[in-house]
Amino acid sequence: MREDSGRRRYDSLRREAQARETRAEIARAARRLFVAQGWAATTVRDVAREAGVSVPTVYAAYRDKTGLLWALAEAADLSADAPRMLAELEDAAATPGRQLAAMAGYDRRLFERAGDLIALVREAGRTEPDLATLYREGRRLGDQTRVQVFSSWPADVLRPGLEVQAAVDIYAAMCNIDVYTTLTQEREWSPEQVERWWSEALARELLNRESVT
Repeated sequence: MREDSGRRRYDSLRREAQARETRAEIARAARRLFVAQGWAATTVRDVAREAGVSVPTVYAAYRDKTGLLWALAEAADLSADAPRMLAELEDAAATPGRQLAAMAGYDRRLFERAGDLIALVREAGRTEPDLATLYREGRRLGDQTRVQVFSSWPADVLRPGLEVQAAVDIYAAMCNIDVYTTLTQEREWSPEQVERWWSEALARELLNRESVT
């Protein structure tokens, strides 16, 4: 009895592992097709064929194409290591300059690992309201982090006359997917070069001279 119970328990774990791998394979297949063919041209049937599963399996795992893209966006955030950024922001020894570097590092990792998805969501959002919402939500969360960080600094840290919202706008104008793509693809910068330039340029643009460290 005990031996049979153990086998049944491991069978359950095995099924769960197989289900996770199936979901992961569907997501990988969807990403390949979305990037290669575009959002509108890719069907759920295409994704199922690419992943080697049935169409109902795709629907059961992700509901529809929009559900798939939401899941891919969440995975992109994890791949960029948001917990690492938060730990660096909360470090008691972190100066404003180091906090800017932590945020720039997160953006570099995000664009390096998921820039194709971000561009896809933005473009598809022009005709798909759900994807427009997804893109806006990503921007809102990024701005929210910057507002919280900049607002936590003493009043004399930002350049004289620079308000928090303007600082957030300047950050967004510098650290975005278009700038990253231009520098890495057209100008052949490495991702590390982009991150280093962002960190230094943000400090120059946003911080009072005495705060730049």
